[in-house]
Amino acid sequence: MDTLAPLAQAGSGAPVELRGISKEYGPHRVIDGLDLDIRSGEFITLLGPSGSGKTTTLMLIAGFERPSRGTIRIGGTPVEQKPPHTRNIGMVFQSYALFPHMNVAENIAFPLKQRGIARAEREQAVGRMLDLVQLPGLAGRFPQQLSGGQQQRVAIARAIVFNPQVLLMDEPLSALDKTLRESLQLEIKRLHQRLGITFIYVTHDQREALVMSDRVSVMNQGRIEQIAAPAVIYDAPANRFVASFVGEANFLSIGTDLRAPGQSGAGSSYMVRPEKMRVGLPGPDDNTLVATVREVVFMGEMTRYLLETDSGATLVVKQTNHAGQTASQPGERTAISWAVADTRLVD
Repeated sequence: MDTLAPLAQAGSGAPVELRGISKEYGPHRVIDGLDLDIRSGEFITLLGPSGSGKTTTLMLIAGFERPSRGTIRIGGTPVEQKPPHTRNIGMVFQSYALFPHMNVAENIAFPLKQRGIARAEREQAVGRMLDLVQLPGLAGRFPQQLSGGQQQRVAIARAIVFNPQVLLMDEPLSALDKTLRESLQLEIKRLHQRLGITFIYVTHDQREALVMSDRVSVMNQGRIEQIAAPAVIYDAPANRFVASFVGEANFLSIGTDLRAPGQSGAGSSYMVRPEKMRVGLPGPDDNTLVATVREVVFMGEMTRYLLETDSGATLVVKQTNHAGQTASQPGERTAISWAVADTRLVD
């Protein structure tokens, strides 16, 4: 591969394989027998709460931590004993980690200089990277002269300038404001589609994971609860933990007179997403409950209802606002309905 090729071909990223990975710090086991297969050129997100093991998993792939047990392969080669700089991996951190005494061009060129690339080639590569991350004309500025979003673009350019086979990103957008974060989510997704590098992304932000990823790996207590495409994670969660952590969910007792697809299957609760439910007149084939409105919150594009059923269950309904709609008021009795197909059985 040309070291300074401006763009990789789709699928040129390396597959990453983790087998039987455990990581312990004294008596505390952070990763517990983890198996994970990441496809070449895939954008996969490790999603989970604090302490779930997602960042430790990333550090193990990067080589900043070594597993207590198990094997890590990148491109089919075992790397668990190799130092980070030999793994051909790019890394983007939450803190940007730019060198304050270097300007933008020098920061981006740093990995190439470390690899002995000639000055002229470095300058060409930096120019390509600045165009790629939409920062033309900023080569001479220093990090403190840039916005947070610009600094993060520089960090990304520095991480990919040497054409790594894998790019690791550890909560890279969490320090940015909501509007900028959402804009950069889409930029990073487009960048991945253009580069073909294998992206492994860590976040605790569920919406971010759903927006950006080819697949999401939901982690809890050092294990993978479910790994699937974003739509599957959201619409068909494997269990109650996934349903609760990824988005908002209502749970109803299995004894309630409701229906779900494949109802003969295992499951201890019915699950339905708040935006799938409606307040008002039900359709003839819908699941239906009667409840009392306890709280109404206007949220701009939608209204959020908190309701209580006759059995004492608390439900949340999110209903899109539109012209002519009259909101129910606290204290009102109302029907809640939703399609049988939107009901899931979970343990």
